[in-house]
Amino acid sequence: MGDYHFVYKDLEGSSTEWDDLQRKFGNLPPKPAPFKPPAWTPAPDDDGRGAKSKEWLENKTEDELDELEDDPDLDDARFLEEYRKKRLAELKGKASKPRFGSVLPIVGADFVREVSQAPPEVWVVVHLYKDGFPECEILGQCLDEMAAKYSSTKFVKIISTDCIPNYPDRNLPTVLVYNSSNVKATYVGLHHFGGRHCTPESVAFTFCQTDPAVLGGGSDESINEAVMDKVRKGFIEKVVAEREQDRGDSSDDD
Repeated sequence: MGDYHFVYKDLEGSSTEWDDLQRKFGNLPPKPAPFKPPAWTPAPDDDGRGAKSKEWLENKTEDELDELEDDPDLDDARFLEEYRKKRLAELKGKASKPRFGSVLPIVGADFVREVSQAPPEVWVVVHLYKDGFPECEILGQCLDEMAAKYSSTKFVKIISTDCIPNYPDRNLPTVLVYNSSNVKATYVGLHHFGGRHCTPESVAFTFCQTDPAVLGGGSDESINEAVMDKVRKGFIEKVVAEREQDRGDSSDDD
């Protein structure tokens, strides 16, 4: 049987007492420092998915949001799964609704066709007004902006006495909200929306208090929540911006 030579290697960086004496007298080179691996750092996130936010999801299309559901790289605490679902539901809701985008002027003869006979999935906002009334003009500007923003909702305007004969001017402006041939809400006067200081955001918030479906929701609760969250956020941001503007004006006066 041949001879076997065993070599035992001690833990890296350790040394025997004999080796220490030899190094002390200069017979051995200094003991090398023990190896320490560099601290771990995450790889750079080239696709921008490292820090998830609502803003990151806002730019995703419906197909991209569907794909994210099965993406293993997004299975972490930072990924806003609940918001992804709401955003996806909102996009699907918009895709399934007719698109309008502006306030349609109508006359009395058009009312049944444009309002009462609108499809059941379409909500119709009817603005009863008269020219020369400042409150009607203020609300009309808000509804013009809202019609462009909430294009799945149908906005129409009609001269009050053309819609309802002898309708009192003191009730102007009046807003009627229709769905499935029924009046779902009635707002008489500008005070419902904040008076002369009303904004598109305050009008939208009032509508959603009645039913989020008015501005693009529906029977799907997740879609309604997404619409309400969006409207509430816009309303709060507008109020904060106005307060900051008021503070700035006060500072300028001082």
